[in-house]
Amino acid sequence: MTDPQHHLKKPSAKQLRYLRSLAERCGESFTYPASAGQASAEINRLKARRRTPRADRRREVAEVRRAMASRGGDAAAVRPPEIGGYGSSATWR
Repeated sequence: MTDPQHHLKKPSAKQLRYLRSLAERCGESFTYPASAGQASAEINRLKARRRTPRADRRREVAEVRRAMASRGGDAAAVRPPEIGGYGSSATWR
């Protein structure tokens, strides 16, 4: 029997744990579901995906860590010469 209020319930901790493990296994990210129904749909989607080889996942994690450590991704950071003023009166130059 299905629960008519399934779409209104929050996702269970078990669903979220399983969702995280599936996403990691597939090498994907996901948006946290707002309801148990959304969590079930996302679980079904990830279960249908092929498993990403462990070596590929390790390589991606290492690349991201290396990039973050070298601060190479700071192109979008706000630098002091780009702003003027202080606090709530600060403006773009």
